[in-house]
Order: sequence, then structure tokens, then C-alpha cells
Amino acid sequence: MQSIGVLGLGIIGQIWADRYQSAGRLAGTWNRTPKPHCPRWKSTALEVVAASDVTHIVVADPPAVSAILDTILPALGRGKVIVQSSTIDPKSATAFEARVHASGAAYVESPFTGSKPAAESGTVVFFMGGETAALDAVEPLLAHVSETRFRLPTVAQAATLKLAMNLNIAGQMQALAESLTLARQAGIGDDFFFRVLAKNVSYSGLARLKETKLKTNDFAPQFSVKHMHKDMRLAVNTGHGELPLLKTLRGCLARAEEEGMGDDDFSALIRLLAAK
Repeated sequence: MQSIGVLGLGIIGQIWADRYQSAGRLAGTWNRTPKPHCPRWKSTALEVVAASDVTHIVVADPPAVSAILDTILPALGRGKVIVQSSTIDPKSATAFEARVHASGAAYVESPFTGSKPAAESGTVVFFMGGETAALDAVEPLLAHVSETRFRLPTVAQAATLKLAMNLNIAGQMQALAESLTLARQAGIGDDFFFRVLAKNVSYSGLARLKETKLKTNDFAPQFSVKHMHKDMRLAVNTGHGELPLLKTLRGCLARAEEEGMGDDDFSALIRLLAAK
């Protein structure tokens, strides 16, 4: 597997396209909203697939992935591989795998963790699910945009693990926002709060990543409210039995989106607390 194309040039997809281009592996790029300035731009998704050994999909949700597959299936066949990195539900991942396999092509479900800074530094983490031969074929290419790649036996498990990771991250973000708000209400400064938190067992990579954003009210998106809300909706339909925190988080994210924060970074959840 020598060449790769990217379908979906959002925050992450555009960074990956640039990294694949720098590695000399990029065969084509396409986005629903035209971005002809991007490297190896093609006018259609079908052209990207035709030019590429591997096609890397990174779009918003299951309907968007399904629409792309509808378009590109005529160009698939033996020797082609689809790597699907959008955050979707396990039922959709299984259905997409079946559609791609029916064309003779291979399919890898490979959602990831890591927002814009991780994509820029090439340190995202993939959760790869699928047949071993397909995973072996694409891993050297994915190494150009990632630091770690975990393997799972099925595409459904890969999709589920991604939702589980995002549930954990969303829960940490809400807890951080509430604890910082509580400290502020007592007159404790942000710098002091984060100095103490750094020595606490609960300190995390998320706290380190979001500290400056919270202290400066910079909610430019690294990972948006609307996308986290979408992921939590998918998680609700994935699990069995009630998950109380998940229900609470969905409510918070829904309210943030209703109040016009959909395109903001999901650390903007703290604004809901300040408004009370």
C-alpha cells in the first residue's frame, strides 16, 4: 500500500492530508465544500479513490460516511482499502464494512483520539478494527499521522471504544469546568487552581490541554461542542442499560448547542455555569 487519499478536509482531515503529502504518499484530496487549495485536490471523491491504494475517510457522522460510500463504490474492488476514521456507532461500522467487502475491497474502522494539536504533532492514537491483513496493509501509512495504533478484532469494537473514550473525555471536561467554577466563586485565582490541580491525582492530559483556553476564554475549536454532542448521542444508542453521567452530559451539550456554542470548543461548557 503506497498511496493514500483523504476524503473530508475539516480540522483533522486537512492536517492529515498535509502530513501524507510531506511523506510523499498523498494521491488525492476531496471535500464536500470545495477546497482546491489543498494538496492533490480532485474535483470528485470518485477520482480520489481511483488514484489511491487506500482511501482515508474523516467526515462528521454515519450519514456522511454512507453518502460517500454511495459515491465511491463504483471505484472500489480488489486491491483497494477504505480506512474509516469518522466517529460513528458500531452498527453503522458493521454495515459499512459489509458494503465495502461486497465490492471486493477491504475495510478498516479506525477512529482516533487526539484533537487539533495532536494531529499537528502526529501524535493521535488510532483504534483499528478489521481483518488482520487489512490492518497490516494500512498501518505503515497511518504511522505518518499517528503515534500509537491499537488493534481490535472487529470494526464494532473499534467504533465502541472510540465512543467510550469520548464519554470519558466529556465527563472529565464537565468535572473540570464545575470544579474551576466552584473555585472561582470562592475567589481562588485560576493560576492557583491549576497549580494545585497539577499536584492532584485527578490531573490529566485534558486539564493540561484546556488550561489556557479556560483561563483566557479562548474557545476556538480543537474539538467542537456539536461534534461531542453527536458522539454522545451515538453513545446513548450503543450501550445497554442507563449510564447516568452520559445522560447528564448529553443535556449539557444540547443546551450549549442551543445557546449558539455548537462550533466552539467543547471546553465552552464552562460558559453554561457562569451564566447561572
